[in-house]
Amino acid sequence: MKISYKAEYVLKIMLDLTENYPESLAHVDEIAKRQQIPRKYLEQILLFLKKGGFLESKKGPLGGYALSRPPKEITLGEVIRFVEGPFLSFSSANFATGRQASLIRGVFTEIWQEMNEAMSQVLDRYSFEDLKQHVSRLCEKQTLTYHI
Repeated sequence: MKISYKAEYVLKIMLDLTENYPESLAHVDEIAKRQQIPRKYLEQILLFLKKGGFLESKKGPLGGYALSRPPKEITLGEVIRFVEGPFLSFSSANFATGRQASLIRGVFTEIWQEMNEAMSQVLDRYSFEDLKQHVSRLCEKQTLTYHI
């Protein structure tokens, strides 16, 4: 499984908005600066996530973006599947036709489906609240590291 740049940006944005939830709305310029994402591309991604039901927005000078539901209810797997689609896809174009080719296709298709289910189970275990806590723990470890 390869994660696209778009998915990486989406995950950074979702984690960024998790940090603000539910206290405040994040303005596009603030997110762009914090995450080092070009503003125009960020706007496209934010609209994409809003259409997907992950974000809500408010217009105006005090407006911005926020998660549409609590971070503990949004899983990593849900977001990745929304952006990337199914984890694995399998093309049968490389197989010859006939009974044996059909059997081989069926065997591999079952394995790919099992792999998709396993990846989904792992990624669905992690909510954005879990990721936020993990980042906090990593930050604490970094500030407690002493070099002599």
